[in-house]
Amino acid sequence: MSILVTGGAGFIGSNFVLDWLAQGDEPVITLDKLTYAGNIANLASLQTHPGHIFVHGDIGDSALVASLLTRHQPRAILNFAAESHVDRSIYGPGAFIQTNIVGTFNLLEAVREYWNPQPEPARRHFRFLHVSTDEVYGSLDATAPAFTESSRYEPNSPYSASKAASDHLVRAYHHTYGLPVLTTNCSNNYGPYHFPEKLIPLVIHNALAGKPLPIYGDGQQIRDWLYVKDHCSAIRRVLADGKPGATYNVGGNSEKTNLDVVHALCELLDELRPRRDGQSYRTQISFVKDRPGHDRRYAIDASRLARELGWRPAETFETGLRKTVIWYLQNPAWVSNIVSGTYRDWVQTHYQV
Repeated sequence: MSILVTGGAGFIGSNFVLDWLAQGDEPVITLDKLTYAGNIANLASLQTHPGHIFVHGDIGDSALVASLLTRHQPRAILNFAAESHVDRSIYGPGAFIQTNIVGTFNLLEAVREYWNPQPEPARRHFRFLHVSTDEVYGSLDATAPAFTESSRYEPNSPYSASKAASDHLVRAYHHTYGLPVLTTNCSNNYGPYHFPEKLIPLVIHNALAGKPLPIYGDGQQIRDWLYVKDHCSAIRRVLADGKPGATYNVGGNSEKTNLDVVHALCELLDELRPRRDGQSYRTQISFVKDRPGHDRRYAIDASRLARELGWRPAETFETGLRKTVIWYLQNPAWVSNIVSGTYRDWVQTHYQV
């Protein structure tokens, strides 16, 4: 028995692979294209792990995926592979269309070819779990109820539109071909190994470097924040007991404005790594021009996941954020390797890719 994890060298995917192997002995085959946010160093602790195989490749490479499925016969595929940064999608949408839509289609086709001839009970117990985002639902007014699994899709960026399309493809492969799929739509993740162009790691890095802490617009955009390890535990629950064809929203029950998040980070850094001049890191906050089409509010109703599968987040925003800041303070080399680009040299040295 084994599982195949696509996009397993990225932020959420690598946390999932690490947690999976820390909690059991079922082998993992990790497939990752290693684009800008795919960092094999995230999985460095598994380099000699007998239960982990890393493969450098693209979910859109049907021949490669087919060979992996034939060789390893996984009982489940978990698809984390995606281009996922809204800002990048605004200025370079083509990569998002190619990976998130075309890549997902090619992956589904390869999985369907693998799954169709499987004998029972392997065919019945197989699962394809697709990891998606709350951004497919669009933007909420300040007083609107949180997104549920039946909320209408209204994506507002090339990124969220491409993820919405991939969600629809996954749904179609269940209803048309019977492929036993599961879909999760999560809120904003944060935690270890987060690529430092996203808000929380960017603020931590800039604060320690004495640089401005940039906040889009007025900083009143609201997001529901989910600690990444809570997200991983939710995915394990859905994989184990989710109903084929179903969608499950995963949230942290922690709606915060971007400004609130930055203030909380400054307070933690003031406590854990105070500035030499005694001033607060808040003095480094800088408001910048808002990005085009910036959604105002996301909020997730994860009650279905709690009701049907008994999952709830273990961390509050406060406990999760403290753990996150401590991790970044204890791992400055990881951040500096990302910022300098030398993490790609690590890949060349250790994996010859």
